[in-house]
Amino acid sequence: MRKVDPEKHEAKRQQILQAAVACFARKGFHRTSTAEICAEAGMSPGNLFYYFPNKQAIIAAIVEEERRQTADYFEGTIQSADLFAELLDFMDIVLELASDPTYLKLALEIAAEAMRDEEIGKLVTKNDNELQVALNTLLRNAAARGQVDPTLDPADSARWIAALIDGVFSRVAIDPGFNPLEQRPMLRLLITRFLRPGAVPTG
Repeated sequence: MRKVDPEKHEAKRQQILQAAVACFARKGFHRTSTAEICAEAGMSPGNLFYYFPNKQAIIAAIVEEERRQTADYFEGTIQSADLFAELLDFMDIVLELASDPTYLKLALEIAAEAMRDEEIGKLVTKNDNELQVALNTLLRNAAARGQVDPTLDPADSARWIAALIDGVFSRVAIDPGFNPLEQRPMLRLLITRFLRPGAVPTG
C-alpha cells in the first residue's frame, strides 16, 4: 500500500479549502454545489470526496483553520514584552480581514450557518470561547505588568473586545460608508481609552 505524503496531502486539502472559500463567498454555502467546488479546485469529485466526505466537512475544516490561525497568533505573543501592542496588532489584523470582500462574505456565511447547523454552531462557539480565553490571558498578563488597567475584569474586557470584533464585520456588511482600515486610528483610540485610561494611543 502506497504511503501518503503528508505535505502533498495537506497541499491538496488547502487547494480544496481555497476553492471552497472562493465559491462560498460568491454564492453562499447552500447555493454552492460540490461540483462547483471541484471545478474551482480543478479536480474530480472522487478526489474531493477522498479529502472531505461532504460539504459540511469542508465548512467545518474552514472553521477549524480559523481557530488554528488565531491560536497560533496568541501563542506567538507569550514571550512579547508589550502585550498591549500585541492586542492592537491583532485588532489591525481584524480590520484587514474585514476589508477583504471574500473573507467578509465568508465570515458572515459562517455566522449564519452557525445558527442553522448545530455541529457548525458548536465549532463556532468553540472558536469564540478559545478567542475569549486567549484575550483573557493576554489582558490578565498585561495587567500584571502594568500595561493595562488592573482594575478591569479581564474576562469581561475580553468579552467586550470579542463583541467589538463581531461588530466590525457587521458594520462593514450593512454600512457601505464604513471603511475598516480608515477606522484604524479610532479603533486604537477606543481600545486605549478602554484599557489604558489617560494614555496616548500610538500608531
